[in-house]
Amino acid sequence: MSEALLAAEAPGTDPVSVPGTSGARQFWRRLRAQRAALVAAVVVALLVLVALAAPLLTALEGQDPTTYHPALIDSARGGVPIGPLGGISGEHWLGVEPQTGRDLFARLVHGARVSLGVALAATVVQVAIGTTLGIAAALGNTWVDQTLSRITDVFVALPLMIMALALLAIVPSDFPRPVLVTLVIGLLSWGNIAKLVRARTLTLKGLDHVLAARLSGWGTWHVARRELLPGLAAPVITYAALLVPQNITVEAALSFLGVGVKPPTSSWGQMLTAADVWYQAAPQYLLLPAGALFVTVLALTVLGDGVRTALDPRAASRLRVGTGRRRETRADAVRAAKADGSARGEDAASARPAGPARPAGPAGPARPAGPAGPARPAEKGDTA
Repeated sequence: MSEALLAAEAPGTDPVSVPGTSGARQFWRRLRAQRAALVAAVVVALLVLVALAAPLLTALEGQDPTTYHPALIDSARGGVPIGPLGGISGEHWLGVEPQTGRDLFARLVHGARVSLGVALAATVVQVAIGTTLGIAAALGNTWVDQTLSRITDVFVALPLMIMALALLAIVPSDFPRPVLVTLVIGLLSWGNIAKLVRARTLTLKGLDHVLAARLSGWGTWHVARRELLPGLAAPVITYAALLVPQNITVEAALSFLGVGVKPPTSSWGQMLTAADVWYQAAPQYLLLPAGALFVTVLALTVLGDGVRTALDPRAASRLRVGTGRRRETRADAVRAAKADGSARGEDAASARPAGPARPAGPAGPARPAGPAGPARPAEKGDTA
């Protein structure tokens, strides 16, 4: 089959969904036009860089996330850090942890590695399972489609947090908790992306280039890899970008409930669990992980919305702030107002009533009404 047929677009589809250099350029141009998405991308890149460089940053500070510093806490006051702002100093850039004296900066940056790593790995597991089962359901026969669809419905209906709590509670404690949390989130919450992929595949399988590939004798999975996956890239990438902040929140919630990451391993949710009783005596212990979690989820949400809008320009962005569309919206409103005003003026001119008759001038009486002159007086021969 020719390359032109492989790259052919269906009528009404977005050109970005077809792979190619021009599609990639259009995607980056649309993404660069959204200032909020660019700022969010920079924030996410910085967070990923901090997570990757966590050992280097803590070595630069001269601390590590597990060493206790009992001399830096006031045992007479219940373990409150000694010094202003939670013990901030040149050796401890963000202060120390209450009761233990562990360095907060080291635990915060190492917690970023766990939180972001678990969220990204769980997203990969979700996308892999959901895409595979969604394509299999759409391309299989009626029995396969019905079976996989019912299994998907069951996983969509499962309460994620309750199932995760049950599974994490019965697994032995020596199993690596970050890996376990990743597997639990990924294996339990792939249902929505499977339904999305199935619906999109059912639409794509009726296009001309897919039908031509199947008629040419290609196998089912070869058709899926060469013809369907390029068309599925846009919705899958968009949904995956929105899944990452959701998975970060789930990991933080599981760690907060005490069934996620266990000490001494640091994560933002686990830090929030230990900080819930220190919000008055040492507020920075609560505010630092909570602020990092809030900024990360917000940046990933804005970036995911920008990716969705760049991949599908027909869908308006839900986050209008800073997306570069204010001037276009204002110009459209001005043009609509002008068109509406001109239309109203034309309607008023056409519906205006005729004015009164011009009054007679002062030179004489009014002109007779018709050319026939005054009425003829009646004569004797006339009848009524």
